[in-house]
Order: sequence, then structure tokens, then C-alpha cells
Amino acid sequence: MFKYPIIVFEGVEGSGKSYHIKNIQKYLKKKKIKFIKLREPGGSINSEKIRRMILSNNSNFHKLTDLFLYIASRNENIQNIIKKNYKKKVILIDRFKDSTVAYQHFGMNINKKLIMNLNNVVLKNIKPNFTFLNIVNMKNLKRRIDRRKKNRYDKFNYKFYSKVQKGFIKLAQNKNNYMIVNSNNNILKNKTKILKKINSLLSI
Repeated sequence: MFKYPIIVFEGVEGSGKSYHIKNIQKYLKKKKIKFIKLREPGGSINSEKIRRMILSNNSNFHKLTDLFLYIASRNENIQNIIKKNYKKKVILIDRFKDSTVAYQHFGMNINKKLIMNLNNVVLKNIKPNFTFLNIVNMKNLKRRIDRRKKNRYDKFNYKFYSKVQKGFIKLAQNKNNYMIVNSNNNILKNKTKILKKINSLLSI
């Protein structure tokens, strides 16, 4: 369908998105398909600096400051990495613009129009071709977060994550360029499901 699409993996903490994006990396390497992989926040040198600021357990930024930092991190990736590779390589992104809307609007009640306007300024004509939305129940989310070293965004209450996930689902509803992946299901079945869709997107 697309020679070099932008493919995004979204979802709350513990939803399995990072696991699946790593599998896709391995698969594309095996198939010798040109790609780059980014994470948000992070990815480019300056974005990684911003990531450390946002996620540090010593940070206590106001929610608007968080929003502006996320947008700044995205802009660094757009200007320094994505523009150079757009339509030249497959671009895999671990979190993108939907995360900003889900967390900052649905989770933190920041005005949605403000978020969308900021995204539009940075992204212009660049948009994902396909998004995998990974969802998880709160029991599994808690279990998975408890097993890892926590950053600032791992320490919200579970009502917050529930609001964010419902926001993600709302963003994905009735859109044919989204696939919802239920990470409460068998991980190997989900892996097969995702790879099948990747093959379709890349016409493999």
C-alpha cells in the first residue's frame, strides 16, 4: 500500500507497544527494508535531552510546560530526522501526536484545540499512514509497571491511565488506518496479527 509509510505505535504504559515495535525492527532488518525508529519524547540528540527533563522523577513541571516540551521534542525530530527520511525509509515511531492528545487533553484536561494547533504548526503535511493502538486492562498495566524502574509518567493513579486509554480509543474509532491490539491477549497471536498488517502496508 505504501512504499515508505510512517507507522506509529501508541498506548498507555505497560500496553506492549515498545515490545511490538522492536519486533517490527527485527523483521524489517531481516527483510532488508530501509527504516528508522524513533521514540517520543526522544529520538534525536536534543529530543533525548528534553526526554530526560520530562520524565525525571525530580521534575515537577506544570502541565502546560509538559505540553510545550513534548511539542519541542517532536519538532526536533521533524526538523532533524523525519523530514530527511520522509518517503525514503519506513519510519517507526514509538508514540506520536495521539499521545499528546490522549495524555495532555483527555488525561490532563488541556484544551484540545491548542494541542491540535501546536501539532499542526510542527507537523504541517507530515502525518502517520497507520497506527497500532495497544490497549491493556488496569490489572496488567499495574503488574507491568511494578516490574520496571519508574519514571515520572509511571506514577500517576490508575484512574488517570484509564482516562488516557479511553481517549486513545476515541481517537481510533471509525478510522481505517488504525488497528487496536489487545495486549491482554496472547502475545504471539498479537505479534502475528501486527506482522500480517505490516506486510499489507508494505506490500510484502
